[in-house]
Amino acid sequence: MRRLFPVTDETVTRGRGEGSGGGGTSGADGADIGLVDREWSLGELAVAYAYPDLGSEPETGGRRAWVRANMVSTLDGAAQHDGRSQPISCAADMRIFGTLRGLADVVLVGAETVRQEGYRPARARAEFAAARAAAGQGPAPTIAVVSAGLDLDYTLPLFTSPLVPTLILTGAAAAPDRIAAAEKAGARVVTAGDGVGVDPARAVRALADLGHTRVLTEGGPRLLGQLVAAGVLDELCLTVSPMLTAGDAQRIAGGPSVAVPRRFALVSLLEEDGFLFSRYRRA
Repeated sequence: MRRLFPVTDETVTRGRGEGSGGGGTSGADGADIGLVDREWSLGELAVAYAYPDLGSEPETGGRRAWVRANMVSTLDGAAQHDGRSQPISCAADMRIFGTLRGLADVVLVGAETVRQEGYRPARARAEFAAARAAAGQGPAPTIAVVSAGLDLDYTLPLFTSPLVPTLILTGAAAAPDRIAAAEKAGARVVTAGDGVGVDPARAVRALADLGHTRVLTEGGPRLLGQLVAAGVLDELCLTVSPMLTAGDAQRIAGGPSVAVPRRFALVSLLEEDGFLFSRYRRA
């Protein structure tokens, strides 16, 4: 893996092999800033993808959440192949996937993605144990499922054997018998909308009120589209896969378009084996 952006004079010098000694160099964030192509450790990735320091919401004084999305797309814009993201991913993408989970308090995911991707509970990883303990986090992030109808398979390991109880975010008009079934399965149901569906902004506030301020969403496209439309997405980590699939696969975000396109700024760009790993933050 090598860093392509941000570019510094030292990056360029090292990339040309001048004085590199074959080992690259480390920048202020602890990661190799040269163009030396090597496998980054999980520790280096954790520093490179660290969440910003969070304060409180200026309007309410409540906890401030940072909402980060992690998605993968082919060159022609497909977010999936045969309904799943795994075929367009790679080993480096999965290392970043694991790192982002290792940094998060909660993983926010849509019910359809849970069904299609066969979601499992997040696991504790020894590589992140000390950092999570120091940050006051649990051993693994909580999985929070957004579901209006609560039509979920409660025999899945996500509900039967999570390290920390799975959350379900739903609307106030959700069917009482479905709520009871979810709670009987061990899930914690959180109301985050006045009707049947979930209000994305309210969902983020509810998670922050539970202490989950480092929010990671892994989609799917409909949920990401809702977060974009609600203006609550702070950061997008997008893997661009060097593949072409054609077909009619979904983009990374779906749903109604926003009135004015959201502008994000490029923060960093990594590359490995033709895959690009970008980070964009709200401009």
